[in-house]
Amino acid sequence: MTSMEGVVIKHRTVEVNDISMHVAEAGPEGHSKGTVLFLHGFPELWYTWRHQMENLAARGYHCVAPDLRGYGGTTAPSDVESYTAFHIVGDIVALLNTLGLAKVFVVGHDWGALIAWYVCLFRPDRVTALVNTSLAFIRNIIARNGPGFVKPTDYFNRAYGPDYYMCRFQEPGVAEARQFAPAHARRLLRQIMCHCFSHGVACEEEMHDNKYPTSTLPPWLTEEDVDYFGAEFERTGFTGGINYYRNLDRNCELAAAWADAKVQVPTKYVVGEGEITYHFEGVREYIHGGGFKEDVPLLEEVVVLPGAGHFIQLERAQEVSDHIYDFIIKFSPPT
Repeated sequence: MTSMEGVVIKHRTVEVNDISMHVAEAGPEGHSKGTVLFLHGFPELWYTWRHQMENLAARGYHCVAPDLRGYGGTTAPSDVESYTAFHIVGDIVALLNTLGLAKVFVVGHDWGALIAWYVCLFRPDRVTALVNTSLAFIRNIIARNGPGFVKPTDYFNRAYGPDYYMCRFQEPGVAEARQFAPAHARRLLRQIMCHCFSHGVACEEEMHDNKYPTSTLPPWLTEEDVDYFGAEFERTGFTGGINYYRNLDRNCELAAAWADAKVQVPTKYVVGEGEITYHFEGVREYIHGGGFKEDVPLLEEVVVLPGAGHFIQLERAQEVSDHIYDFIIKFSPPT
């Protein structure tokens, strides 16, 4: 049990989809305004959503934030093929069934955002509304969609070169033996969360060969936070999270049947102006030029946070919490 600013966050482990899943929960269950399911990214844990959980729990929502497959207190299968989007979505649906939740609000970030898009494609009947951050619905990363399709790994290799982190992650065991070795977890997390993956930068040179500068933490990240993340990744390593990247191409092949499908869920998208994926080739034009709305017909709002980077749920905790609340309250039962 964790107590944060008067809100109690409870922890439990449940059996879902043949794995054990650690789940953090806050807020009322029986008579809440609804349940908000938070899906974290890489390299994160349920803990990345603590501010939003506290905020929304205090506003009457039941908040649920699991450690996803391969992370933290959740089982990490040894084989790479066990980390496809189908496995992760299966875990989430099984979690909802176990908790007795017919429908939920979904909030995603980074890989959690990509998984949230898949949840909305595969099982829109389980989602009341979606607030997604960081990663937009990028068709060529979701599903194979025609003769001109380029595999995600080929795209990133051509666009950013073989040293780009997504490309270097593909060979099992290589990243974990060098820059992503568990022993380097705390220093690596400081580097990533302070500077990398924001403002269009992936910090490739600084992440090579264990060159991790020790940086002064920004005001939104504390030593206690780094210790929490660091202790977990020192214990588990990074392989589970990196295995998600090793299934990028496989996900597209498996999801080919959804190549032309649209996300039929009420959606709000929030992104930091400096978010690295916002600066991928053609993405801003897609988001603001009509393509995003075409793929997500129930997209109601796009919010770009000036000056914010990748970890907006931490950098702009109150602002992001308010954006989530202002959207989901429209779909919540009257109190």
